[in-house]
Amino acid sequence: MTEKEIKLAAQLRHELLEELQDNILPYWAGQMTDLRGGFYGRRDGSGSLDADAPKGAVLNARILWTFSAAYRVLRRPEYLETATRAKREIIDRFYDHEYGGVFWSLNADGTPLDTKKQFYAIGFAIYGLSEYARATGGDSEALDYAQRMFRDIEEHSRDRVRGGYMEAARRDWAPIADMRLSAKDDNACKTMNTHLHIIEPYTNLLRVWPDAGLREATASLLRLFLDTFAGQGDRGHLGLFFDEDWHRQDAEISYGHDIEASWLMLETALVLGDADLIDRTMTATRRIADAAAEGRCFDGSMVYERHASGRYDNDKHWWVQAENVVGQVYQYIFHHRDTYLPMAMQSWRYIRDNIADREHGEWLWSRRGAEPNRTDDKAGFWKCPYHNGRMCLEVAERLERLL
Repeated sequence: MTEKEIKLAAQLRHELLEELQDNILPYWAGQMTDLRGGFYGRRDGSGSLDADAPKGAVLNARILWTFSAAYRVLRRPEYLETATRAKREIIDRFYDHEYGGVFWSLNADGTPLDTKKQFYAIGFAIYGLSEYARATGGDSEALDYAQRMFRDIEEHSRDRVRGGYMEAARRDWAPIADMRLSAKDDNACKTMNTHLHIIEPYTNLLRVWPDAGLREATASLLRLFLDTFAGQGDRGHLGLFFDEDWHRQDAEISYGHDIEASWLMLETALVLGDADLIDRTMTATRRIADAAAEGRCFDGSMVYERHASGRYDNDKHWWVQAENVVGQVYQYIFHHRDTYLPMAMQSWRYIRDNIADREHGEWLWSRRGAEPNRTDDKAGFWKCPYHNGRMCLEVAERLERLL
């Protein structure tokens, strides 16, 4: 590293840790803790609390991951306290003690609401629990439940004939007609997004549980990304929606998922430690990151997506901006592309000046042109501290190793 790069990396690391500790984490611990147990389900874009909103498994699992990771890196006891609160909510209320897996949502009082099994949500429960085990040096309860849910996914979701994983099931694991993750998604039985958020927790679980079956499943997922999701994409963009036999069902481009996958795939290859997979993944993720850069704007921000019609959704979503920063730092560190460090700083500064809410805490959902988006949630089913918290932690850890 040059002296200029060292200075820039140190400044970026400092600013991101400051954002995490002063703006993001205090919001969730201070404004989202529900005295009835767990965390509230929603605050609207203006910050008003909806105390009766349903509580989502994905939100709670992401809170668990974020505060566990923050404790692992920063060792502040209040972060462990919040992480433990989230762990108890996952195990005591979201976990289905009859059939396994986690419920999709709870009522505000903590009773089951939507009991379907969305494998995306089970993946995030594994992610949070495995990080708690990692942060605490091997909490046996968290690791046990993470292992249980790994086996649930392998038994009830994995397609051992055609490859990959199915999207959803009924509470008792019976087939379900509507497998959509959300109302905006296609009703496809296999999606890139769910696979991305299964390979992500499997990789993290492998860090604390070097099981042969887990290693095989993780490597199989990475090969699927290399051969199918990236292989059927357009100019490096990842394919998003597929049928059971892997026929692509969409022509959308998601810039945020492209840049997120570009670094998560590389993280998986590095944890697996297989030289051939690392080489293949290095080549593929450089191409994917270059494709994602088509959505990067002159001010460092990244647009959301391009529809099959060719129309762009130019909203600057909070999570896309966060993943953009991480992806660019990975390009700088692992692909030795010097221009990407100042690009990452520019992208962070866009977030700081346009997305982060320094007055009320946390980040806005998005920016629409020059206008802040206060229509969509500040905290809710899909709005969480995971993308932005992880950006701060991942970049800080990676840059610290260089300094």
